[in-house]
Amino acid sequence: MCGIAGIYHLETAKPVDPARLRAMLHPMSHRGPDGSGEWTAPGVGLGHLRLSIIDIEGSPQPMASDDEAVTISFNGEIYNFRQLRAELEDRGHRFRTSGDTEVILAAWRQWGPDCLSRLNGMFAFAIHDHQRGCLFLARDRLGVKPLHFARLSDGSIAFASELKGLLRHPLLRREANLSAVEDFLALGYVPDDNCIMAGVSKLGAGHYLLLERGKPFPGPTCWWSPDFSNRIRASEGEAAEHLVHLMRAAVTDRMVADVPLGAFLSGGVDSSAVVALMAEASAKAVKTCTIGFDQAALDETAYAATVADRFATDHRTRTVAAADFALVDRIADMFDEPFADASALPTYRVCELAREEVTVALSGDGADEAFAGYRRLVFHHQEERLRSLIPAVLRRNLLGPLARVWPQMEWAPRPLRARATLASLSKSGAEGYAEAVGVTGPDQRARLFNDAAIRALGDHVAETRYWQAMAEAPARERLDRAQYADLKIWLPGDILTKTDRMSMAVSLEAREPLLDYRLVEFAASLPAAMRVKGGTGKAILKQAMERYLPQDILYRPKMGFVTPVSHWFRGALTEQARALAHSGTLARTGWFDMAEIERVVAAHQSGRRDHGRLIWQFFMLEKSLTKLFGI
Repeated sequence: MCGIAGIYHLETAKPVDPARLRAMLHPMSHRGPDGSGEWTAPGVGLGHLRLSIIDIEGSPQPMASDDEAVTISFNGEIYNFRQLRAELEDRGHRFRTSGDTEVILAAWRQWGPDCLSRLNGMFAFAIHDHQRGCLFLARDRLGVKPLHFARLSDGSIAFASELKGLLRHPLLRREANLSAVEDFLALGYVPDDNCIMAGVSKLGAGHYLLLERGKPFPGPTCWWSPDFSNRIRASEGEAAEHLVHLMRAAVTDRMVADVPLGAFLSGGVDSSAVVALMAEASAKAVKTCTIGFDQAALDETAYAATVADRFATDHRTRTVAAADFALVDRIADMFDEPFADASALPTYRVCELAREEVTVALSGDGADEAFAGYRRLVFHHQEERLRSLIPAVLRRNLLGPLARVWPQMEWAPRPLRARATLASLSKSGAEGYAEAVGVTGPDQRARLFNDAAIRALGDHVAETRYWQAMAEAPARERLDRAQYADLKIWLPGDILTKTDRMSMAVSLEAREPLLDYRLVEFAASLPAAMRVKGGTGKAILKQAMERYLPQDILYRPKMGFVTPVSHWFRGALTEQARALAHSGTLARTGWFDMAEIERVVAAHQSGRRDHGRLIWQFFMLEKSLTKLFGI
């Protein structure tokens, strides 16, 4: 696990200063504390930071081929590198090292861009090929590893694992992008197709960029995308059996490391399944760790302890409390862009806890997206059935007005919040789901922005990307479309960004076996009835794990990794919330109606409304704007 950076002159082979590469690497040093290096040639420079996991002594980077015609800087792990190495040796390739980096070099030389389809892993890498006269940038299928790039005024392309690396390039203009603020308020993060820094792009999950000197900038190419258009022919029992086989392979593949390894254990289905399969494959006690909360309704440590006892793991627990709010500056610094998923705080703590004893930790990320585990997906599946029975004109003209006069009941479970259900049913499935997955709805955002900001935004609406993704999805059922959009937007933008930044903040490598692409492709081939059954998601996954896990772990209500910020902003963090209404940073942007922000805080603290997540959003936005733009 590493950090990478580089510069490529697209038009002429201008020299690249190694000191500039070092400057870009320096703020990302947490990504690679075990070593660093730079390599330059006419018109190109690559930099690398290393966290040693495999072939600790033998694979320094940037790494050149034996004839020095091809050079790579690579962040990630390739889990099938030994099988690929054997295949490439049969084709005449010879290797000097025992790690996966050199295998990627050989795969590129053998297959060019088509090498990507042969790699099973998480990665972002840059390959410079002198013979072909090109730079090849690539990102893994689901976006586990990040890559940012920018086109600069001197004709170069600069890239880095994190935005903070690009910020060290003197030609990058520091200009805020208002459309990204709209996206952030809507979703709680800035999605991969946008960036808070104008002029900066993120290479999308499953995309590559092939730059050739003397040719126009080509734009990224999509090389992989989830496909829900095919269906398997198998019974539930056969599907469950095959799923166990795929999960077992995915877990054991990710247990290969030359450093200590462990797992995150929340007590939910996904992390418990990973730990169960790790325990099955390991001769030693698996090292596990759990984060709890000082609010009992959100604490899952007892469930985690049940799983730890069942599989005799070496288990440790730590508690997150309001005092951990002091970490907000550290967390904001790690994300660069505003990021308001408050579970980043406990994620940081669990990574910190894990790093005390291990260098690699397996997580349960990805199963909710692949197997429809989120409650919002289950509700969407049910609502879509109702939409198919009620004519659109009736839903729009009757249910919409009814929703507007229905009493607000934010405290109630969603099935009892008729207002939310009626409002969703009055819209199309894509419109309803886009708002369900969001944090702050369009009406609330319109009140928060002032008139000048609304005019500047024009027709940019954050939810549009969800509408488009669901319309374009290769799908057979309506549930497929929502999952496709989550895999393309939510997963890389929120879940994987959170895990990458928080694990890398403490120099920990996090691996996600439930995002093995073979597992994701299999899940996409399942009929909706195998994913959602009896009002619950991940049905086939739970059935597959019945031989390993007790019923009260598999079938208890989903809690999620939720931080109690709403409670904190009415208690220990009351003054911090009130200070937002007078934030000089937010006022100086010229974007917001500060009186509306004051009303939001007052309504939350009086108990009239629950605006905890929105207040947290503004905290994180304030921190990011101060850091990036000095506002």
